[in-house]
Amino acid sequence: MPFKADATRRHHIPKQHRVTNWAEYDAAVRQRGSLRVRFTEEAIAAWRAEPRTSRSAQPHYSALAIRTALTLRAAFRLALRQTDGLIGVILRLLGLELAVWDHCTLSRRAETLEVAKPIPRTGPVHLLVDRTGLQLCGAGEWLVEKHGTRRRRSWRKLHIGVDAKTGQILASLIGDGAYDQVGVYDTVAKRHPDADVIVSPQSMAVLSDAAESTPTQRDRHLHSIAEHGRRGWQKRSGYTQRALVESATSRIKRVIGTSLRSRTEPRRAIEIAVEIHALNRMLEGGHPKSARIA
Repeated sequence: MPFKADATRRHHIPKQHRVTNWAEYDAAVRQRGSLRVRFTEEAIAAWRAEPRTSRSAQPHYSALAIRTALTLRAAFRLALRQTDGLIGVILRLLGLELAVWDHCTLSRRAETLEVAKPIPRTGPVHLLVDRTGLQLCGAGEWLVEKHGTRRRRSWRKLHIGVDAKTGQILASLIGDGAYDQVGVYDTVAKRHPDADVIVSPQSMAVLSDAAESTPTQRDRHLHSIAEHGRRGWQKRSGYTQRALVESATSRIKRVIGTSLRSRTEPRRAIEIAVEIHALNRMLEGGHPKSARIA
């Protein structure tokens, strides 16, 4: 989120947390690196695509097969050709006579693949939203060294929504923009009138014209900041839980990576969706639960 109170002195504020389920979390982290693959009879039967009834090219591999390959690629940070090799080795070790695609097919099918969206738990959800930058794959440092020219690096903004209770990433979006906008409040109010929007106002934020008669949620935040201070508003509003979504952002970059390898926008969106799905599967095994001790 933009703007942090006392940003230049925050490292002097002592904060200590302790993980309360260390044994469970330690076992879950070890399990993430365990390469145990099991093919069910249903998965073997669904490996090849079903016959298409329309007049177009017949796909040889089902969406399940392509999704399995892309999930392994995201989990182990593999290139497309390396993913083909890994799938081939796994099938041979399991003694399965299933065909393996080439990297061109995997790249082409990744553009139209349907990835299941995360299913939120029933009831109200405390959704934490944050954004981070992902670098696009392209010319690197060799361009400067060989040609003596420098190009501006290309980035995409990744917005994620995290369930504060489970840590699961429920939504992702590649885009740009800031959250402290009237349009953000209006859009949320139209779709979910009972939802509370807690966004840290910018340092130069001002009240709306109707703040005295019909104050908006943003106006109430500004009034609370003026009365209790920004740090007091953070504690009263629950804004301090943003640390959970910042942890999820850090987890994405450490586990999945800091860049997008796909070349087109549709494939980048699918790449993000597959990576989020793989990360959520990792979290199902266990995630840390911490408590503040100082």
